[in-house]
Amino acid sequence: MKVLSDLFAVILFFAIYSLTKDMILATAAALAAGVLQAVWAYKKNGRLDTMQWVSLILIVVMGGATILLKDKRFIMWKPTVLFWLGAAVLLGSHLMGKNGLKATMGKELSLPQAVWTHLTYAWTAFLIFMGCANIFVFQHFSEAQWVNYKLFGSSGLMIVFILAQALYLSRHLSDKH
Repeated sequence: MKVLSDLFAVILFFAIYSLTKDMILATAAALAAGVLQAVWAYKKNGRLDTMQWVSLILIVVMGGATILLKDKRFIMWKPTVLFWLGAAVLLGSHLMGKNGLKATMGKELSLPQAVWTHLTYAWTAFLIFMGCANIFVFQHFSEAQWVNYKLFGSSGLMIVFILAQALYLSRHLSDKH
């Protein structure tokens, strides 16, 4: 359910764009949905986690620039900024001696430090790749193809990566989990 909730703004963006072929209108809908999602999450949980704050700020800034300047490039850059920011945070925290993934998921998973390090590097590389892929798609394909990639391609790549990660993790989890 949380995954669908997290994807609501993206799905709404896709639906509005598919119906209207209007990137500005689709961005406005996604911005409104993103703000409403954040308000709902805050009321439900009493706080927003870091990624929810980052997503909210990015949709407001990049979506707002798209709407105000009538320039679709801002919203098209948003996924890349999000991916690269995530990669920078993961790698930066690792280089400072703190593993962001372990801090986030360490309560649910008991893994050797080397595995946490491998996961951090894998996620960092994957997020950098995803940012580059987004740039490639929006610079070399049509607006409509980028919108399809944003929902289906990007999500599909993320699912494949998470499944590969799950296979990798399954070798390192003890029987008590």
